[in-house]
Amino acid sequence: MSRSDPPAAALPRRRFLSTSAFAVAGLVLLRSGHSAAADLPATGGLITLVNFSDDGKKIGAVQVARVVKTEAEWQRQLDPLAFEVTRHAATERPYTGKTWNLHARGVYRCICCDTALYHSATKFESGTGWPSFWRPIAKENIATSRDRSLGMVRTAVSCPRCDAHLGHVFDDGPAPTGLRYCMNSAAMRFAAAK
Repeated sequence: MSRSDPPAAALPRRRFLSTSAFAVAGLVLLRSGHSAAADLPATGGLITLVNFSDDGKKIGAVQVARVVKTEAEWQRQLDPLAFEVTRHAATERPYTGKTWNLHARGVYRCICCDTALYHSATKFESGTGWPSFWRPIAKENIATSRDRSLGMVRTAVSCPRCDAHLGHVFDDGPAPTGLRYCMNSAAMRFAAAK
């Protein structure tokens, strides 16, 4: 407190009490780990993605707004498994997803925002029970981050447009990249080539 600041006793009683009440409420919220904005969506912004047709033809780069929704909005849009996988980073059981053994030609898109993620030409049999790819359709169309859950360090893969958790990437894949993008079927929808 500087010499020019009036002591608390010099503040009018009503202003002192209201300021104190807000300070206590703020401390309670901080200690509980819940903020008043916890149910509000994060702010958006523009990102650059590469658009593709369903047969995998590059349409071109485009700036798009991030897709930002509340938990309740995501819950209404997605089935329970897709919601848990994409919004809470859950993992579906192996050999149970709709596309783990799919071999049709087309593009795998984000279940939340329809961003093109992988082309079927880069899918391979990894023996894991999850759809696996050796390269994303465009580097701009995925985001990676460090995942320290389950007592190990992995690289998580998410959609840069809507922040949906998609799966993980490992360095035990085939040539030419040596990478295995191990994805959850529940996080993607398959768009067959026309």
